[in-house]
Amino acid sequence: MSEFKQTFNSSLGKKLIMALTGLFLCTFIIVHVGGNLLLFSNDNGFGFNVYANFLTHFPPIEVVAWILYLCIAIHALYGLILTIKNRKSRPVGYAIQPKADASWSSKNMGLLGSILFLFIVIHMGDFWYKYKYTNAVAFKEYRTDLATGQTTVSDYTPASADFNHSVSTENNVEIVRVKDLHARVAHSFSNVWYVLLYVIAMGALSFHLLHGFQSAFRTLGWVHRKYTPIVYAVGTWFFAVIIPVAFALMPLYYFFFYKG
Repeated sequence: MSEFKQTFNSSLGKKLIMALTGLFLCTFIIVHVGGNLLLFSNDNGFGFNVYANFLTHFPPIEVVAWILYLCIAIHALYGLILTIKNRKSRPVGYAIQPKADASWSSKNMGLLGSILFLFIVIHMGDFWYKYKYTNAVAFKEYRTDLATGQTTVSDYTPASADFNHSVSTENNVEIVRVKDLHARVAHSFSNVWYVLLYVIAMGALSFHLLHGFQSAFRTLGWVHRKYTPIVYAVGTWFFAVIIPVAFALMPLYYFFFYKG
């Protein structure tokens, strides 16, 4: 037990924890960007609101969500510890900086991580906390004619304070009553400062993943002459380009084009 504790208290142990939590967060990012793409659906927020309700009321997903929050905290904490330790090991900079192969992102992971952690706190406070624990998010009622597939939407006021959502069918019409997180998103993305923060954070995410995804595989020893180029390509093009761009397009779309 003492050897196990000593291993994970070492620099290598901390890097292993960083790698494992980082890869878990990468899987979340894929799911999150996929669900958020529903924001581009021209359905008055129906798909996105149903998706948000599912994430916050399906018990297995809620358990995974709390594991996610724990991983974010651990990843941020160990990142801070490693950053401070690295700076303490070299308290005085070189008079002449030696040439190094390290990329800009690898040398600034602490800064990038700090920007992302600040963004996550603000982002969760604006959406997740207000959605789950306050009355700041109103309700919508969606009525879908099952014969024609046509959906109409209207505001809905619950009869009781503990109402969360409901799905029912009356006269071949499906009635879905759910919190309108979509309206909250549209409101937040109408603020130029929030949009700027979001885009800057996605830039930080891009550089963070550019180094972090590849570094996680090296830390875990998953290095192979045949597969390492694939890891680098996935880390560069999928995680460092496609996903951050997809995230950044959401606030830009709502700020410049959404007419809700």
